[in-house]
Amino acid sequence: MPPKTKKIKLIYFVIVTLLLVGLVPLVLTGWMLSDKSAMELRAVENRYQTQLVQEKANQLEIVALRYRDLVGSYARAVELNDDVSIISAPQTEEKFSQTLKDNPNVVALYVKPSEGESLSVFRAEAIEKSEIGGFAESTLTNLNNEKFVFGDVQKIPSSGQFAFTVASPVIINGEIKAAVMAVVSVNEIARIIGSQPMTETELWNSGLPIVFVIDQNGRAVFHPDKNVVASQKTFNDLKIVEEWRQTGSQIQSALFPFEAIYEDSEHEMIGAYSTASFSKDVNFGVIAMQDESRALASVGEMRRQTWMISLAFALLALLTGSLFARQLTHPLMVLVEAAQRIAAGDFSGRVKSRNLTEIGILGDTFDLMSDKLEEHIAKLARAAEENREMFVGTVKALAAAIDGKDRYTRGHSERVCRVSVAIGQRMGLSEEELETLRISALLHDVGKIGIDDSILKKPSALTDEEYEIMKTHPQQGYKIMKNIPAMQEFLPGMYMHHEMVNGQGYPQGLKGDQIPLQAKIVSVADTFDAMTIDRPYSKGMELRAALERIGSFVGTRYDGKVVEALVQACNDGQIGIGTVKLRNTPPPEKSAEGETKRVA
Repeated sequence: MPPKTKKIKLIYFVIVTLLLVGLVPLVLTGWMLSDKSAMELRAVENRYQTQLVQEKANQLEIVALRYRDLVGSYARAVELNDDVSIISAPQTEEKFSQTLKDNPNVVALYVKPSEGESLSVFRAEAIEKSEIGGFAESTLTNLNNEKFVFGDVQKIPSSGQFAFTVASPVIINGEIKAAVMAVVSVNEIARIIGSQPMTETELWNSGLPIVFVIDQNGRAVFHPDKNVVASQKTFNDLKIVEEWRQTGSQIQSALFPFEAIYEDSEHEMIGAYSTASFSKDVNFGVIAMQDESRALASVGEMRRQTWMISLAFALLALLTGSLFARQLTHPLMVLVEAAQRIAAGDFSGRVKSRNLTEIGILGDTFDLMSDKLEEHIAKLARAAEENREMFVGTVKALAAAIDGKDRYTRGHSERVCRVSVAIGQRMGLSEEELETLRISALLHDVGKIGIDDSILKKPSALTDEEYEIMKTHPQQGYKIMKNIPAMQEFLPGMYMHHEMVNGQGYPQGLKGDQIPLQAKIVSVADTFDAMTIDRPYSKGMELRAALERIGSFVGTRYDGKVVEALVQACNDGQIGIGTVKLRNTPPPEKSAEGETKRVA
């Protein structure tokens, strides 16, 4: 055995070597990464502000477009009528009132004909009738032959709110016969910007980004501090605002670092601006700015923490590795291998330990854990299977209860279920998709619970009124099941099995790929069973006749691939009248695979 002193010296040598080889590169790498992270953080902050103002500006333009289209639609309606007298019609005022209800930020709607009385509908709590004329005077004088005109943001004296106007002329035979104007609250702008209300002092002290909106004169249209807007404060002393006003609409958005003075203190700022263009003459600026030192305060702290964490973990790893590597490596690797076997689903492996050390105790505990885990997983598997069987049984009972309301439809849901699954097998659906299809088909008529028995059990053909009531059963079923989380994946087949690929179905009038495959399959299976089973007012069709009849509706009612799968299954004998042979998956009841079950 080597002298003890030599062993100690070797350990020191290994430790020093590991420190030089492992610690130094790690610390250097951590420092370089922190520098890179700092640069990326600055770039991310810049991109964030630029994207933020662009997004808000785009949203403001969408708002402008919406209200422009609103007044434009009314102007075009009068033009199409070719008579401004429609303005005084009661229906016009009623339509305006409904528009105010549907658009909470529209304060007033005003129509001024070139001759005759004007019409105004407004929110009394927000604006007085006499004040609408002031808005109209400042807006409509600039209308001329412009298709749309936006007015400046003005204060409503009676309520203290701020609003802007948008107007459109009514041109008949080349002459302006009237004008339609909407007064819109700037609350819509506040909703889009979405900043938390704070005073201007709180915003500067918090170091958070300050986002506000200004008009072409640099005046605040929106600011987190309501007092700033109320006082009509201008921000022309900020260089970023000056830069925006100079560029106007030539530059859509830009990043702009600058210096700002607040309460006699100079701040280095990072900022961005973007233009929201309401029309060629009306633009709004969306400004975002933040104190650079606050935005990048985490850089120095991140560098220090990176260095300290790298150093601490490197030392810990080196010391632990040099002192305990040999004692721990082998037994831990044994545990790792056993854990990997368990992760792969093999619970038979056990850790063999022949000592009484902590590692041995860990091995014994690991074995005990493996035993308990194996037992617990087996219990979970049994419970899952029991829950599944209970769920399917409950669904079948519910379907049978629905079908049992009418002796002529008994077994209908079960037959539709089996035909649907057979079609799904032909179309190559996975086991999970087939199970979803099966439950969906069983429940496709659950909404008939809400249909009156006098209609549901009627032995003769339904009247038009009765048929309209019967058509509500998909909605009834959807209302019953939509609030049950476990039923969400089964809703398409229940709710949409009466939709047609040409869009003429119900309840939504969906067409083509808008209809889920699950609903398309249930629709064909439902029709097939209805055609081939005797009814009190009609005898079931022969198999060939039913297939030809269903095939005639391909492209209008039914999807061609689904019908093709049905025909193939019938040709191969998998589906017959009242019989279905399911392949490669067990039937709903526990029976031999491939067994044919006849459904009454």
